[in-house]
Amino acid sequence: MKLNDTFLSKNQNDNFPNIVFLDAGTLFDVSNLNLLSTLGYLQLYHHTQPNQVVERLKNAHIVITNKVILDKNILEKCHFLKLICVAATGTNNIDVNYANQKAIEVKNAKGYASNSVAQVTFTMILTLLQSPFYYDNYVKNGNYAQNEFFTHVAKPFSELSGKNLGIIGLGDIGKKIAAIATAFGMQVHYTSVSGVTRIENYPHLTLDDLLSISDVVSINTPLTEKSKNLITLSHFKKMKNTAILINVARGGIVNEHDLATALNQNMIAAAGTDVFDSEPIRTDNPLFSVKDKNKLLMFPHLAWASVEAREKLVEIVYNNIFAFLSKKS
Repeated sequence: MKLNDTFLSKNQNDNFPNIVFLDAGTLFDVSNLNLLSTLGYLQLYHHTQPNQVVERLKNAHIVITNKVILDKNILEKCHFLKLICVAATGTNNIDVNYANQKAIEVKNAKGYASNSVAQVTFTMILTLLQSPFYYDNYVKNGNYAQNEFFTHVAKPFSELSGKNLGIIGLGDIGKKIAAIATAFGMQVHYTSVSGVTRIENYPHLTLDDLLSISDVVSINTPLTEKSKNLITLSHFKKMKNTAILINVARGGIVNEHDLATALNQNMIAAAGTDVFDSEPIRTDNPLFSVKDKNKLLMFPHLAWASVEAREKLVEIVYNNIFAFLSKKS
């Protein structure tokens, strides 16, 4: 289905609901988006500005949003709205408490991106560990052809085997990362930001203890009041100066000013982040002040977005709407 700003799918069943997808462009040209048009009158908006939300939802029974904010000021004006489907795992862009007060159900999408995020996590880890772009360029620019020996290791690398991986948030994604790390021969520990601990296959540590022993730290917890600004300068001081930090969760979890300071002052060896406080990234983001660019890998919030993950996300949104409509019939 090709996205247009106001694509309207007409279904002849007058009992079908009005479904509005406020930012369908965030899924790009996913192949199975037409599934949603079988559930009702579907209106797809490529992108929605804050001042357009109320007007676009005035007759909506069901709204789908990825990142568009639906707060109390908006929801109190949506008189027909009965279901909010978040096309993502996190619901921090929804005033869930107020939605509950108005008897509006909120459904998120769980588990669709575990493989994709885990893959990108290890792409970041291995890139920071192995310096592949340096070595690729060394061969391609002709330097290797002039080398004295058959090999060149100007940027030494270490093996993951035997190293400690600390996971902050052992949900579906954290467990997938833990399994891959175990296959590499790493020792895995985790901490729970929520305070809820369960019987797991990996030892649980406090955040401070986990940071102090980890060679690699992977952040995989949702952004909540408990996890906001979770990692600050005091935490970087507890980490090994050889450690790598990976954040593929949410930007607000790591203090960006403090991360830049930690990298510039060699408190940690390197970091990879796929997420930022403000997205798209602002031009004055403190991470641009990191002096050694090889220490910091920055991706544009893509870890969730493999082709397979986006298709699975559409299927989950479809199933959430289908289940909701089945209850009402």
